[in-house]
Amino acid sequence: MGAHGSRGAAQGARLKEPGRRRSELYGRRLGRPLSPHQIELIETLLPKIAVPEGPLDLGALFPSCSAFGFEVGFGGGEHVVAQALAHPDTGFIACEPFVNGVAKLLMAIEAEGLTNVRVHMGDARDVLVRVPDRSLSKAFVLFPDPWPKLRHHKRRFIQLQTLDQLARVLKPGGEFRVATDHADYRVWALQHLIADSRFRWAAARASDWRVRPADWPATRYEQKAVAAGRACIYLRFIRI
Repeated sequence: MGAHGSRGAAQGARLKEPGRRRSELYGRRLGRPLSPHQIELIETLLPKIAVPEGPLDLGALFPSCSAFGFEVGFGGGEHVVAQALAHPDTGFIACEPFVNGVAKLLMAIEAEGLTNVRVHMGDARDVLVRVPDRSLSKAFVLFPDPWPKLRHHKRRFIQLQTLDQLARVLKPGGEFRVATDHADYRVWALQHLIADSRFRWAAARASDWRVRPADWPATRYEQKAVAAGRACIYLRFIRI
């Protein structure tokens, strides 16, 4: 094994999760081996733009931004990168436990020179509870793991406890966006959100949730779902 291989193996060992603390929203954390440059970015760039510990001051995190967004499980980072490029005056907190996805996002941040994205490599709930009240303009949960088995439904992100947190951190008029290609998760999300009087479904016609809005960048997972013939839905809820 060469120098890079040894380094990659060591990095992989350090990134393995030591143990589960609760009902996690995710499964494995590390997929195929990272490239040497990806490992370097995790060791050098990630510490500079990682979400800090303790209560969050979004103005201090993003001194040049006047609005703030939050993405849960950003996958490969395509959506948050497109949003950050389109809205340079908005600071985005992006959370993802999968190491390979974090590495892809770091490469895009480096390539685009983005300064309005902060990254948390882990459970989004650990950050959400530290976000100030009524501070977010937008929050995104795009194509989350549907955890289809009944015994795993407690691991879905959309639950009463997380909706409590989202209702707390979103400004009045703030937007919560959810996308899925899983029929059961669609029903689950709608049941929870429609029943929550703190949110209003921003849909007047079927096309409002069947067609992705122009200002909603596509993701790699969405493209795979469409290619496989699975219908995607795009839900927009407004914090009342």
